[in-house]
Amino acid sequence: MCATPITVNVPVEQLCIGLYVHLDVSWLDHSFALNSFKIKTEQEIVALKQLGLKTIRVNPSKSDCRPLPPVPRTPGQPEASTAVAIVTPEEQEKIKEKRARVERLIKERAAIAECEKQLLKAAGTLKNITKNLFARPQESVRQADELIQQMVDSLLVDKDIAIHLMNDKIVGEETYYHSLNTAVLTMMVAKELSFSAADIKLLGMGCLFHDIGKIEIPDRIVNKTFELTRAEQNLLQQHCHYGQQIAEKLGLSKPIVDIITQHHEYADGSGYPSFLRGDKISPLARIVAVTNTYDNLCNRPNHADSMSPHEAMSYMFGKMRKQFDPAVLNLFIRSMGIYPPGTIVKLSDATLGMVVAVNSGKPLRPSVLIYDPGVPKSEAIILDLEHEPILEISESLKPAQLSAEVYDYLSPRKRTTYFFDSERQKAPAH
Repeated sequence: MCATPITVNVPVEQLCIGLYVHLDVSWLDHSFALNSFKIKTEQEIVALKQLGLKTIRVNPSKSDCRPLPPVPRTPGQPEASTAVAIVTPEEQEKIKEKRARVERLIKERAAIAECEKQLLKAAGTLKNITKNLFARPQESVRQADELIQQMVDSLLVDKDIAIHLMNDKIVGEETYYHSLNTAVLTMMVAKELSFSAADIKLLGMGCLFHDIGKIEIPDRIVNKTFELTRAEQNLLQQHCHYGQQIAEKLGLSKPIVDIITQHHEYADGSGYPSFLRGDKISPLARIVAVTNTYDNLCNRPNHADSMSPHEAMSYMFGKMRKQFDPAVLNLFIRSMGIYPPGTIVKLSDATLGMVVAVNSGKPLRPSVLIYDPGVPKSEAIILDLEHEPILEISESLKPAQLSAEVYDYLSPRKRTTYFFDSERQKAPAH
């Protein structure tokens, strides 16, 4: 467990390079990137003194040195006055950078809120599609087509895709979010593979319906939170055949039917239902095999058995590599990064955080929600590492390694749900 840090109050005149400080002022009231950091320059000491504080909290365990010795005073000598706030050019530049951070933070929060709104809408649509599938099949297929077309249009607006981690509180029906998660990740991979819009749409439709055969499986088996018996496993695996039958009755195209039938087939022949190998598996189904496996590892029926996104990615590459199309797996990892959204991380300055978004074009520089006890949880800082060149991720952590305080602040998701920016508009032509 990461224990809550022990800090001591140090007079500002005793500050020196190497001390790890915590600022008990609003994040917006200073020019530093974080409220907690290690002092690296004399300019930072000057800026700290200009905050008007008499003492600043220091974490000895994270500091490289001790504070300077107290300044001796003769009897009757007044206390040293707080430094006058003279804004240097360097400080002005930092303030400018801070304003840019605030603007990015506002945009990031707006993007997340919009994604959550769109995810809720999509999940509601998918729930209606499934509910009315047999009563009004043609209408259900039309609604699915419209939903996926909207997602394709959003996906193709920009060169890069921002995949956002969604809030736990919006999650309800597990099956619908699994289908949407798989669709989002699969369509992202397809775009990175330069698939046509038509093929991306086929993939999206296949993902929406890939588990439709589970309608024929008892809920007590589908949602069972402990190990299935052999008989239950055999029955659950029949959902691929049931799904194929339903898809054919709906008149879905063969590429979509193949995805539904083959999304559990593995390249080494260890999958089901037909133990297909390599190029005997549909090219589209090979992509879904990767994204479906990833989401299933992250979101087990029993959340306690779920892997973190980083663990799932590492497990797939380390233990399951032979089961996937190598080109697809490598591109999926490259697009999501080795620290996908939902991963708890430690930054190079020892700051703790959680990855909340990744840009497919810059997967090693994700956006990270920062743990900073000096900032209210509701106003938590989100740093886009693309714009923070001095910071990088040093390692991933398991949620169980966090102290109760840090865990509550970061709120690691019990269910990992993704969505991408869907309201971006194409820039006007010039």
